[in-house]
Amino acid sequence: MAAETLNLSTSKPVLSWAGHPLGPSETQMAKNVASLPFVFKHVSLMPDVHLGKGALVGSVIATKDAVIPAAVGVDIGCGMAAVKTPFHADQLDGKLKQIRRDIEAKIPVGFNQNSDVEKDATNWQRWRDFKDLHPGVKDLEGKALKQMGSLGGGNHFIELCLDSEDAVWMMLHSGSRHIGNKLAQCHITTAKELGKLAEEKLPDLDLAYFVAGTPEFAAYWRDLQWAQQYARVNRDVMMARFKAIVEQHLAGGKPTKPLLSVNCHHNYAEQEVHFGEDVYVTRKGAVRARREDYGIIPGSMGAKSFIVKGKGNTDSFCSCSHGAGRQMSRTKAKKQFSLDDLIAQTEGIECRKDKGVIDEIPGAYKPIEAVMSQQSDLVEIVATLRQVVCVKG
Repeated sequence: MAAETLNLSTSKPVLSWAGHPLGPSETQMAKNVASLPFVFKHVSLMPDVHLGKGALVGSVIATKDAVIPAAVGVDIGCGMAAVKTPFHADQLDGKLKQIRRDIEAKIPVGFNQNSDVEKDATNWQRWRDFKDLHPGVKDLEGKALKQMGSLGGGNHFIELCLDSEDAVWMMLHSGSRHIGNKLAQCHITTAKELGKLAEEKLPDLDLAYFVAGTPEFAAYWRDLQWAQQYARVNRDVMMARFKAIVEQHLAGGKPTKPLLSVNCHHNYAEQEVHFGEDVYVTRKGAVRARREDYGIIPGSMGAKSFIVKGKGNTDSFCSCSHGAGRQMSRTKAKKQFSLDDLIAQTEGIECRKDKGVIDEIPGAYKPIEAVMSQQSDLVEIVATLRQVVCVKG
């Protein structure tokens, strides 16, 4: 599938892998971003693209000497981790319900946090930099410590999966928790205030930005990198706990060596080189997919997920989609679907089946197979997974 160049009459082109026309609000959001003077080359839209705040979720924005905090978003460093284990499906017989219960008992979900802080969290070297973060988070160090190794809510999840050869995989989706959200909000507020002071006519105030070389840019970039690393370590801490639970049930507690481990962001910004130039790349709901990069593209609870390897497509700024992408809002999903629908759509999966997760029903998401078919030029599929246990906040 090659990208389509959208006819939006903007100063920079918009390349789309969506395979379908954008809605009016989505089109306007794409035009707003592509009209910014510091956008580099073009804007790339991934197959799972949908409405976000300021910029579309599923967009890749390369910029010269500027970065847009709201385009990165409030869940800084949100992403995925997956581990292929040496275990096989038949070892799971009769154990799924207890594995789920143990996960829920040992990994806090929703707004919950750890009652005790373990060494995997306290040993993180970047705690020493907490004092340098934005003044607005000075009172949150204790909370950040206790939330490291916790899942959060919404579309975050922990899953036990099987691939097409019935090998057992562990997979989870989470980000930088409350501390990342708060840091993002502090800097987004500053960017908007600067935009108003400059009286610059932005197409959307959520596209307020920082210019490289300014103190505000330096402060945001420092906090962004800290939060992104926090998110990555948060996933590592949870995965270690998850692995110990699985090993307890399947190997009598004996440690095992992962056959493959992947940990990747899909809400973040980095400095990279593209088309021979140094640029800032913001992936808002997109995964880096350089040649040989491993990535994770999950479906909804009840749908397939994919472990992929990047093809290094330059037009996408070496990126791919981050999931299926919502096709309806949470509010609409709650109105349209019933508890019976949720039970039917998650048949055979050990998971919550209550009204509290109806907004996460598979029917609220785009079909993952259609999303994958649109990005065969961006990634190759390494493994196709189906979940047998799903834990949500």
